[in-house]
Amino acid sequence: MRLSTSSLLKPHPPAPATPRPRLLLVAPHSSYRIAPYIDAADRLGVDVLIASTSEHSLVSAVAEGLRIDLHRPEQAIEYIRDAARARPFAGVIATDDAAVTLAARAAESLGLAHNAPQAVRLTHRKDLARQRLAEHGVPVPAFRRIDLHRDLPAQARGLEYPSVIKPLSLSGSRGVIRVDDAADCVQACRRIAAIVGELPGDEERRYLLAERYLPGIEIAVEAMLTDGALQLLSIFDKPDPLEGPFFEETYYITPSRLDAATQRLAARRVAEACAAYGLRNGPVHAELRLHQGEAWILEVAARTIGGQCARLLRHGTGHGLEELVIAHAAGQPLAPQTGNRAAGVLMIPVPRAGILRRVEGLSAARRVKHVTEVEISVRDGYELVPLPEGAAYFGFIFAQGPDPGAVEQALREAHAALNVVTTPLWRLS
Repeated sequence: MRLSTSSLLKPHPPAPATPRPRLLLVAPHSSYRIAPYIDAADRLGVDVLIASTSEHSLVSAVAEGLRIDLHRPEQAIEYIRDAARARPFAGVIATDDAAVTLAARAAESLGLAHNAPQAVRLTHRKDLARQRLAEHGVPVPAFRRIDLHRDLPAQARGLEYPSVIKPLSLSGSRGVIRVDDAADCVQACRRIAAIVGELPGDEERRYLLAERYLPGIEIAVEAMLTDGALQLLSIFDKPDPLEGPFFEETYYITPSRLDAATQRLAARRVAEACAAYGLRNGPVHAELRLHQGEAWILEVAARTIGGQCARLLRHGTGHGLEELVIAHAAGQPLAPQTGNRAAGVLMIPVPRAGILRRVEGLSAARRVKHVTEVEISVRDGYELVPLPEGAAYFGFIFAQGPDPGAVEQALREAHAALNVVTTPLWRLS
């Protein structure tokens, strides 16, 4: 068979471009995590459709996305399925606690990698989580439920002290109070009852969790699950003692200064907790307390770390946390890289209740060696509400340095330079 010269010279059509993977990002419209996820997706060449609650968002990707109601999951899933029929998704991501359950249900409906919704529910309910872990032999503090509709003094007399009283489902240490005797317990229960009264679930409004207080240091663990296998991303030290009566998060430092054996123990306990819950895919954030040579599980959440702390992951893995989550969901996981510098963040505590007038010393704080950023999240004129009622961070200080000690020192020096000026809040009855 002979080919003509004209056929040999005829240009071939260009090979079709590989389509960019598309992910569904489920988020409350006000989530500050949306923008970092969009930026990370752009860097990785991944398209993202935002499924959110608002059609009037100032963020164009939200306004142009899929409008859903997080509180009407059946309808939301139908909208998501319609969007998937128009163009399939490679994976589903949730930005915040409020979106995790719906994201799991949506991924299950679409046949994508997911955590079972019942497993995710365990991570939202501290009483159910404690029960499941205890049944599987994972170390958790001794616990019991307190019924706010029953005699509180009688229930308080049956506890071992010191104990910690907390809501069943809130996060960020909101409503968490250490009590040292029965009178403290009754007072704390009544105080927390006012906090949980706003929750939608009947059980979350009626019951609290009481658990034995364990002395010791706390750590946080960030990890990724793939088909049930846990990959450790970072361990954060919390150098401030968290002894109560409230448990406000402050310093997170990475890499951890714990010995290798303790770090392996913590990672093993987190993996055991995930297996007990039935979690199999996606990001994991865990809080543990080290006590008497054991790593006790305080929380395991099927989401990433909260606040602005996700920025620290770049120093431990070489990638931003949002990049790691997006690449994993798109089936293109990134290999973590070992860094040679330390990083840390101070979640600036709310100093007192009142109206914020100004923050002095910002320039001095920003000049501290190793400090990279000081961010105040609250504007002048806004009300400050400390824990246990408060639900927002005052701001963040970030630092990078040659070792964890230098980073911690820089954060403490910068914090000491700040002076928060407030005026009392007068309420008219």
